[in-house]
Amino acid sequence: MKTVNIHLFGIVQGVGFRPFVSRTADSFGIKGTVANKGSYVEIIAQGSESDIAAFEREIKEHPPERAVILGLESIELDDAPVFEGFEIIESEKEYGDIFVSPDIATCDKCRQELFDKGNRRYLHPFINCTQCGPRLTILDAMPYDRVRTSMKKFPMCKECEEEYYSPLSRRYDAQPVCCNECGPQVYIIGEDTKGLAAITKVRRAIMEGKIAAVKGIGGFHLCCDAKNEAAVMRLRELKHRPMKPFAVMMKDIDTARRECIIKPGQEQYLTGWQKPIMLLEKRDSQTICDMIAPDNITVGVMLPYAPVQMLLFDTPDGVDMTDCLVMTSGNARGAPICRDDESAVKEIGSFCDIILSHDRDILIRADDSVCDWLFDKPYMIRRSRGFAPLPFMLKGAEGVQAVSIGGELKNSFCVLKNGMLYLSPYIGDMADVRTVKALEESLSRMTDMLEAQPQAVVCDKHPMYNSVTFAEGYAKDKGLPLIQIQHHYAHILSCMAENGYEGKVIGVSFDGTGYGDDKTVWGGELFVCDMQGYERAGSIKPFVQVGGDLSAKEGWRIAVQLLRAGFDDAQDICKQLSLCDEKTFKLQTAMADNHLNAVKSTSMGRVFDAVSAILGIRLSSTFEGEASTALMYAAELYERAKGDSDTDLPCGYVDNEGVILDTTALVCEIAKRYLAGGDRGELAYGFHLSIAKMIVKGCTALREKHGINTTALSGGVFQNRLLTRLAKEGLEKAGFEVLLHSLVPPNDGGIALGQAAYAAFNR
Repeated sequence: MKTVNIHLFGIVQGVGFRPFVSRTADSFGIKGTVANKGSYVEIIAQGSESDIAAFEREIKEHPPERAVILGLESIELDDAPVFEGFEIIESEKEYGDIFVSPDIATCDKCRQELFDKGNRRYLHPFINCTQCGPRLTILDAMPYDRVRTSMKKFPMCKECEEEYYSPLSRRYDAQPVCCNECGPQVYIIGEDTKGLAAITKVRRAIMEGKIAAVKGIGGFHLCCDAKNEAAVMRLRELKHRPMKPFAVMMKDIDTARRECIIKPGQEQYLTGWQKPIMLLEKRDSQTICDMIAPDNITVGVMLPYAPVQMLLFDTPDGVDMTDCLVMTSGNARGAPICRDDESAVKEIGSFCDIILSHDRDILIRADDSVCDWLFDKPYMIRRSRGFAPLPFMLKGAEGVQAVSIGGELKNSFCVLKNGMLYLSPYIGDMADVRTVKALEESLSRMTDMLEAQPQAVVCDKHPMYNSVTFAEGYAKDKGLPLIQIQHHYAHILSCMAENGYEGKVIGVSFDGTGYGDDKTVWGGELFVCDMQGYERAGSIKPFVQVGGDLSAKEGWRIAVQLLRAGFDDAQDICKQLSLCDEKTFKLQTAMADNHLNAVKSTSMGRVFDAVSAILGIRLSSTFEGEASTALMYAAELYERAKGDSDTDLPCGYVDNEGVILDTTALVCEIAKRYLAGGDRGELAYGFHLSIAKMIVKGCTALREKHGINTTALSGGVFQNRLLTRLAKEGLEKAGFEVLLHSLVPPNDGGIALGQAAYAAFNR
């Protein structure tokens, strides 16, 4: 007889791991116990040597579907008592690395029970089991037990309690377990309508063309019939969102197939336990209205992941319900998603006609994750529900603890503890004071939950960012040192950290804006760097950026300055391109020449906006990235129609003290050819291809200087899937190893990971 103490590290709490261990132990004749220890699961296993070996192998190689095992340690015990059976024992509080499960979409078995008239949870809006349901969003502290969740205020009825304690039950040890008798309730805010009557009322309202707010797992959504153009347009007007695409929740995978083209691999994510919003290519025969995603070849699609959403589609009440619902974040522009009744009424009450809420508290917000698809795997745009806070691991960072505050836009933060980097769910844009408050609340809860004791605070260098002001205050309050690192360097570190790469790289960091070391605007940068530091080895050719914040929204302003740099008759060219009139051109010239609200810039994001304006695609943007995204769509449509084609557009660089990519010459040539009758789509595609060629040439020149053969591509511009694909293919053809993002956004939503990685290696 042998007894071992097994410690399992990873996502092993909130995923049915203890019941799984108990059942596995029974199958191998193992006696002993299993318990959550806060930072790991501990198993005391007693049996023959061969049975214990088989037991350990089964646990490690075939864990529950949602579990992620990062490590297993097994130590033999000499003086253990004799166990008579195997049982789950009370969780205990211990300190160490903690792995918090993300929220898990409703499983197929629970969905089946939800619509089974013979099941006691028939039409229960909060049905869940050991394998599914809320996790992070209801969690108050670790270890993950009911008393430390927002379900603690709902005592289990006798039947639920029996299931909870029975090893034979699908709800064995499921912390959110409940039923229609003992669980939370849905209701209409402001009236006495509850339960299924409330859901039916919302369904009727939606089919009458009204807008509803619906509380889900991580916050409120704003919802209307995606086939009703009048309702969609009204929602756009109320939310002041004229063009930005809306996400659509489709009833099931068959509906998604009808409306969109689904690539191999995408269906796994659409129907899996994470259920993010996936960007899918529209079909010509789609039934959702065009204003869901205007002038866009893709639409963001997700399937129902919470029972209340399933009931919105399928409650048997006689309502003739749509199978496609707009399901967009319930928030005011720039603010975080609403998570309680008070904020919903105050902030989005004017956007909707009816609010469906419930009384299960959301403790941590979790917006929907958004994924594109690149190189046969997800390419994250917004990392939140279903993914956060799964940690990334960095070797050599053990013993270090820090918090990084992230960026100003698309903010998320990161908690570093003992080589684990826990990237938070998406928070929002820090220009809004409500987002700053949400960051403060979420950071406090996450550090407490992870039992983190930060030794430093890391943030951006921009002196005007609210994120920096918050970091300064947080560091002062906690008595911690403040580390500030350059924005674009943090982007590259983020890509390296996601890929677990710690060597030297040539970093290509392209985005809209960032505070440069020379106090100018950076955004088209080439670095030679590692985890310890960086050298700015190149950039795009600097230009004058006039207009302050407006220049980030109005690409024609950038176009004017780039054309001024390349043409003596720029005023006439700008007029022919309908960029501006003579008076406006002279004003822009005077501001640039006299340095009035004008800065030196190397922003690649603004160059994309300028080309979009020159080609008459978008003169300005109503949301971040609109002009450059529309430019990408024009290029993709051309590529699809004409196939891959080379271009003789300029793609050169100069190499004096550093590599300078001559984007100005490229932009001017595109303007010249467009005025000469060049095809808009062909020039859009040629622009992307030329930028990719510049990247390859610049990296090749730096490889010759520094002997580095690995590149890392990061920054918001690399959210552009066409550019990213062309650059990666070109670099690999030139013999480079290319590091790309996948489950961390290349945009500012991932920058906190890079900041935390810097802290790990610069103590």
